[in-house]
Amino acid sequence: MTSQVPTPLLPRRFAGKVCAVTGAGSGIGRATALAFASEGGQVVVADVDEAGGQETVKQIEAGGGEAVFIRTDIASRADVKAMVALAVSQFGRLDCAVNNAGITGGVNAPTGDYPEEAWTKVLAVNLTGTWYCVQEELAAMLPQGSGTIVNVASAAGLHGHPNNVSYAASKHGVVGLTKTAALEYATRGIRVNALCPTGIETPMIMDGRLNLRNNPEALAKFSGQAALKRLGRPEEVADVALWLCSEQSSFITGHALAVDGGAFA
Repeated sequence: MTSQVPTPLLPRRFAGKVCAVTGAGSGIGRATALAFASEGGQVVVADVDEAGGQETVKQIEAGGGEAVFIRTDIASRADVKAMVALAVSQFGRLDCAVNNAGITGGVNAPTGDYPEEAWTKVLAVNLTGTWYCVQEELAAMLPQGSGTIVNVASAAGLHGHPNNVSYAASKHGVVGLTKTAALEYATRGIRVNALCPTGIETPMIMDGRLNLRNNPEALAKFSGQAALKRLGRPEEVADVALWLCSEQSSFITGHALAVDGGAFA
C-alpha cells in the first residue's frame, strides 16, 4: 500500500509582518488586506468608509486573521500619522504598505473645461495624500532598515486619460513619486514600487464616474480594451501587490507595473 505524502502548504509569506492598506474598505484595497491576512500578516485596515473598513476587519477575523481598523482620510496628514502610529503601537512595527486609496473626481470634461474644484480635490487625495503616506511609512521603516511600499497608481499614470485630466495628472505624479523614493531609499533597505491597473471590477469603476454597472454598452466597450477581453478582478491586483511586497520581488524597485489584461500591449 502506497502511503500518501501530504502536499506541503504554501509558505505564509507575511507571517510576523505588519501590513497597512489604505482604501481597504472595498475593491482592490479590501482584496489586498484579505490577502495579507490569509498569508499571516497583521493588517491595519484604513479607509474613510467606516462601515466598509469594519467589514474588511470582520472578514479577516472570520478567517482567523488579525486586523485593526482606523478611519483615515489620506488627504489629512494627521490621519496618515495616526494610521502609521497605530500600526506601530498595536503590532510593534510596519513592514509593508499598500497605498491604494484614491478618487476619480466624478467629472467628465476636457482639460480646458475641467473644474478647478475637482482638480484640487483629486490632487489632494491621489497625489498629496499618497505623498503623506509614503513620508510617514518611511519614518516608521527607516529605523528598522527594511520595508516595502506599493503605491497604487493607474494605467492613467502611464498614458493620457481623456476627459479626466486631474486623475491622469495625479496618477502620473504617483509614478514619479514612486520612482524618486525608490532611488533615494534603495540602499537603506526599503523598496518602493507602483501598480498601474486598468479595467478592474471595483465600485469606483462599476458605480462611480463611468457607472459601468448600469451601462452595458460602455461595459462591453471598456472590457474589450483588454487583450483578455474582460475586466480584471480585485484579487488579481492584490496578488501582484503582495508579490511586490514579498521577498519574491527582492530585486525590483522603482517599477511601475501595468496590471491591465494586455490593454496597452
